[in-house]
Amino acid sequence: MTRHPTALLIVFGLVAGCGPNEPPARTTTEFVDNPLLLEAAMVRCQQNRQQSRYDQECMNAREAVKRIQAKEEEAKRVELEARSERKRQALRRTQQAAMEARRRAEEAERLRKEAEYLAQFGALPPTDESGADDEVGLPDGNLPIAVVPEADARQETGSAYDDVVLPTDGGNAPSAESVPDEEPDDDLQ
Repeated sequence: MTRHPTALLIVFGLVAGCGPNEPPARTTTEFVDNPLLLEAAMVRCQQNRQQSRYDQECMNAREAVKRIQAKEEEAKRVELEARSERKRQALRRTQQAAMEARRRAEEAERLRKEAEYLAQFGALPPTDESGADDEVGLPDGNLPIAVVPEADARQETGSAYDDVVLPTDGGNAPSAESVPDEEPDDDLQ
């Protein structure tokens, strides 16, 4: 009879081994890779929270949800940073374009004032580097002409002061005219 207890243990072991075994709990990676399994596990775990609180598969499902949420938040953060960078670059381009437009307007105003100033004297403003003959902002036939007297003009007086150049501009500056043939007055002596 010593054989029977040993055989009996073997039979019980086989019967217990053949009984309904639960499959091993799914891992967090399996849940992350398969969203349908994750959803089914979360529904099952939500039905009875007290019993599933320490269930390995429910804990793995909750961890998978946390990982998925972290990935989504990281993707949103990266997208927001990229969008912010695009907006910063667009703002920089706008500011640079405004600065360039302001610089060009100031340059055009400076050239206009210079041309206006030079037009007073009948001088043409300098042409651009391309060598074009167009005047900057000045229409043809509208340039004032200044008359400058010649430097060699002398006034004929027929006196001893012929070597002295008298002003010929017609201004109101006093000029000393003396006649060398006259004697000075005696009352001054």
